Amino acid sequence: MGYAGDLSSTTPVSGKFTPKQKDIYTICLESHNKSISMLKPGISFKDIYFDSSRVIARGLKDLGLMKGNVDDAVAEGAHALFFPCGLGHMMGLDVHDMEDLGEVYVGYEGEAKSTQFGLKSLRLGRKLEPGFVLTIEPGIYFIPELIDQWKADKHNSDFINFDKVEEYRTFGGLRNEENFLVTDTGFELLGKPKPKSIKEVEEEWAKGMDKGI
Repeated sequence: MGYAGDLSSTTPVSGKFTPKQKDIYTICLESHNKSISMLKPGISFKDIYFDSSRVIARGLKDLGLMKGNVDDAVAEGAHALFFPCGLGHMMGLDVHDMEDLGEVYVGYEGEAKSTQFGLKSLRLGRKLEPGFVLTIEPGIYFIPELIDQWKADKHNSDFINFDKVEEYRTFGGLRNEENFLVTDTGFELLGKPKPKSIKEVEEEWAKGMDKGI
């Protein structure tokens, strides 16, 4: 009917996750699934973003990439070194709905947006209502230029282990993305479920190779 979808997700080009890729992918998928579980009318999408960010920060802390108190780290925006984008956005006839009118109106009901790095890129921050169509797409990225800048400035050094981060410098990034309709009681996945677990992704990749895709 002319409506847009947005499903840009990543998979390992080799068809198999390396140990590092498994670690980062698992954290990102946990954040993704946590966000989905929270979808319902009345909840602020900004609150879902913060919970998804805490999942990422906690996972990266377990790997030694972050340190300190997770809640404090997210409040200070330290997670944004790895998660600089928003969690999702509204969709309609355009992939990003009517944001040309201004995100402050479409995604925030006129409420002023944050100026904090990372959080300011959250396109949707308002309370969800039945009928809203949106994306869920947390990601974890390692951006060399951003790492260098934060390291030189000692930005959020209380929460980031920059020596460990250097080990992931050439990692790149990853994410999953799915589209949802907010219903009266919760949510509905739009489209067919796609492979998301490590096992499912690797099996689907192998099937594609068998078919010459």
